[in-house]
Amino acid sequence: MTGGSVWLAAGAGEALRRVVRHAWDHSPAWRARLEAAGIRPEDVRGPEDLLPLPVLRKEALGRHQAASLPFGGLLGVPVSDLARIFVSPGPVYDPQGAREDFWRFSRALRAAGFAPGDVVLNCFSYHLSPAGFMLDTGLRAAGCVVIPGGVGQQDLQVRVLSDTGATGYVGLPSYLLSLLERAEALGLRTALRKAYVTAEPLPPSLRARLQGYGVEVFQGFGTADLGSVAYECEVREGQHLDPGVMVEVCDPEGRPVPAGEVGELVVTLLDETYPLLRFGTGDLTALVPEPCPCGRPEPRIRGWLGRAGEAVKVRGMFVYPDQIQEAVSRIPGAGRWHAVVDRDGGHRDRLTVRVEAAGVVDPAALSQAIKATTRVTAEVELVEPGTLPDKTPRIEDRRRWE
Repeated sequence: MTGGSVWLAAGAGEALRRVVRHAWDHSPAWRARLEAAGIRPEDVRGPEDLLPLPVLRKEALGRHQAASLPFGGLLGVPVSDLARIFVSPGPVYDPQGAREDFWRFSRALRAAGFAPGDVVLNCFSYHLSPAGFMLDTGLRAAGCVVIPGGVGQQDLQVRVLSDTGATGYVGLPSYLLSLLERAEALGLRTALRKAYVTAEPLPPSLRARLQGYGVEVFQGFGTADLGSVAYECEVREGQHLDPGVMVEVCDPEGRPVPAGEVGELVVTLLDETYPLLRFGTGDLTALVPEPCPCGRPEPRIRGWLGRAGEAVKVRGMFVYPDQIQEAVSRIPGAGRWHAVVDRDGGHRDRLTVRVEAAGVVDPAALSQAIKATTRVTAEVELVEPGTLPDKTPRIEDRRRWE
């Protein structure tokens, strides 16, 4: 642990130095960024020596990659050494290295009680997005049997839960509630007793409803770029940091804030395959200064406290204003727009896009265009030109997480 809101696992200094040296030697983009910041590998002894390096922000990653497809010169190994290539909204290309549990989720899953022999329904997507494989490889490393459920087909998934006696679930918390409610409506019993959820907030009210079905719920934090970053232990008061990353909590200028203060989560990935250095997630959090009663040496963060930039996470997917703008610009007659994210009366996110229409505009075609760029279904409302105020924020998040 270093001073302020900067953390590197004890004994991980050598891993940090090795990754910086590897990035310098094998990644032209990282070498150029390090040189521009006046940093040479031999200068890096600890986290503080990387602070002159500007934060590489998540929202800029797609543009950076586009300059030299597919990885923008950030990859630390030949593409032929990878196991898979995924694509996230942006588009952003995400590599999977060849080693077991590449994204390090097994630690988080074991902390949530997943053990050898557990049969687990994985309801993250296996299509293009890496989330399904992230949890799949972590579950397999933890000795679990995986049902690759993906998304959709709720009635079938509920039937599979009942028929297989699955004891575990990984996926969105809101989708878990939908499955449990559907099973109840169909008169089907499940053996679900544990769940690891991520990719959207878990307010106390939703956790309580899930536990009312007899499911112990544990939350974690990760991204498509970094893999697992933090996870809950049995105490479930904050999330322990994963030893495979170096973490800073920073102000908008990329400077670490005092311990306990809120700032942007900035992560250095201690991995030679994809050595992300000072990667700005855009997510707000704070380090918890006090040790955890569980006794784990890794400190905790308070979890997700909001977004630092314009992007908003909807149903587990980041939605960027530029994505909606691209979709709107494809539809003749569609003009200025304003998006609102709220809840549908329960715990399911709802994206509504109000669009000024000059002439005849097909709202269904506009909704399809938005889904094609964001992977999120949006409700489209057409309004008269001049209806939206000039200073309306492009995406307004009206959700409350209490």
